[in-house]
Amino acid sequence: MSISNSLGLCIHAHFYQPTREDPLTGKIPQEPGAAPYHDWNEKIYDRCYRPNAELGVFERVSFNIGPTLFDWMAENHPDTSQQIIAQAHANLEHFGVTNALAQPYHHTILPLGGFEDKVTQVRWGIADFEQRFGFKPQGMWLPEAAVDLETLAVLADCGIQFTILAPWQAGVPNVDVTRPYRVELPNGKEITVIFYQAELSSNVSFNPQATVNADDFAQSLLGREYFPRKGQSSLLTIASDGELYGHHQPFRDRFLARLTDGALSGTPLRTTFPALWLQENPATQTIAIHDRTSWSCHHGVARWSTGCDCTPRSAWKQPFFAAMQWLGQEIDRIYLQVTSTLVRDPWELRHQYIRVRLGQTRVDDLLREHVLPPLDEEQARSLDLILRAQFERQRMFTSCGWFFEDFDRIEPRNNVAYAAQAAWWTLLASGEDLTEGMLDRLHAVTSCRSGLCADIIFVRQFRKTSQFYKDWALPRRTLPQWSSEAYAD
Repeated sequence: MSISNSLGLCIHAHFYQPTREDPLTGKIPQEPGAAPYHDWNEKIYDRCYRPNAELGVFERVSFNIGPTLFDWMAENHPDTSQQIIAQAHANLEHFGVTNALAQPYHHTILPLGGFEDKVTQVRWGIADFEQRFGFKPQGMWLPEAAVDLETLAVLADCGIQFTILAPWQAGVPNVDVTRPYRVELPNGKEITVIFYQAELSSNVSFNPQATVNADDFAQSLLGREYFPRKGQSSLLTIASDGELYGHHQPFRDRFLARLTDGALSGTPLRTTFPALWLQENPATQTIAIHDRTSWSCHHGVARWSTGCDCTPRSAWKQPFFAAMQWLGQEIDRIYLQVTSTLVRDPWELRHQYIRVRLGQTRVDDLLREHVLPPLDEEQARSLDLILRAQFERQRMFTSCGWFFEDFDRIEPRNNVAYAAQAAWWTLLASGEDLTEGMLDRLHAVTSCRSGLCADIIFVRQFRKTSQFYKDWALPRRTLPQWSSEAYAD
C-alpha cells in the first residue's frame, strides 16, 4: 500500500492495567469493586480486550499492551492473547513492519527514575515484547507519555526508533502534528516523535457523543482544518486509553471497528500506523521536547511525585513518593554491597534478570553468566534474594499508585505491599532491616477519606510475608520487632 502524498489516520490505543497480583501468591485476589466479576482485569477483559480482538481491531490500530497485563491475559485467556499477536503478525507479514508497540515493564514514570531504572524498565519491556511477539519492537509507548531527554536516549540506545507524545510536550508552540519530527539526543543518536492531535484525542476520550457513529466521525475529520499542509502527505494521530473502547464507554469497540474498517471508504483518509507511515514519510525536521512532561498532567510529572491540582487533596503523594524513593535507594545501596565482589556488572545483571521472570533461564544459570568467582551456597542464595528484592523495588513505583486522588485505593495499597515484599527480600539477602526507616516515612501518608495510614498496610504485608515464607528465614537473620501499639497484632 503506497501512502505517499496521502492522508493517514492513525488510532493509537494504549491498553494497560496496573499489576494487581498478590506478591506472595502471584494471583489477583477478589476485588469487590469489580463485581460481578472476580477482579477488574476480568471485567475489562470481557468488556474490552476480548471483543476488540474478536472484531480484528488489533490488526488495524496502533497499540501497546502493558507487559504485566499481557502476562495475565496469556495465563488466563490465552486464546485472546494469541488472537492479538496474530493480528499484529499479519501486518508484519504484509508490510514488513508492525502496528504493535512495546511499553516499559512496570508502567513507571521514567523521568522520575534514575538512569539505571530507565534502562531496566525499557529493557524489561523490550524483552517481554520480543518473547511475546517473536520480533523486536520499533516503537515504544511511554507510561503516561512521560518523557525527558535521558529517557529518549535510553530508548534510542535500546533500538527503539519512535514514540508518541502530546503536542504540548513539543519545544515549540502550535506544533504541526501532521508530520513526524527528529529529536537529537545527548548520546549522539536521534529518535522520531509523532505528536497526536489533542482536540480529537480529547473528544474521543471524554465526549461520548463524538463516538456514537463512526461514519459521522470520519466525515467530521474532513470538514475541519486538521490537515494544514495541502497536497502533502499528512498523518492525523488520535491517542487514547484502549479501555475506552468498550469498558469506559460501552459499544465503542464497535465504533473503533467500523472507523478502521469501512467508515473511511469514499474519503481520502486511509488507516495506517507509525512504523508503516514512517517507511515512506520519515522525519525531515528536528524539534526539541519539554523535559519532565506527560500527556495526563499539565504540571509536568507532579501528579506522580509532589501532587498537583490534577487531583484534589493530594498532599499525601509527596511523602509517599519520598518514602518509596528512600527505600529504592537503600535497596540499591545494599544490592551493590551484596553484588560488588561477586558480579562483574551488577546493573547488567539486573537488566537481564527479566530472563528469569520470563522463564527463559534459571537464576542459577543467569548467575553463572555474570559472577566473578565460583559462588558458595549462601552467596548464591543472597544474590537470588536481592534480585527478587530488585524486582519488587521496580514494581513498587507503578504509576497508578499516585494517579488518583486518595491513598486508600487498591493501587497505592498494592504499591505498599510490593515495597514490603522488597524490604523482606532485602532483609533475607543482607540481614539489613529497612522497615523502621520506611515506617517513619510512611506514617505521614494518610487517606483523607478513611484515615488509613500507609505504615499500617506495610506492617500487615510484612507480617503476612514473614508467615508465608516462615521456612525461608536464614538462621542468622532476625525479624524486626515493632514496639508501637499501632502495629500490635
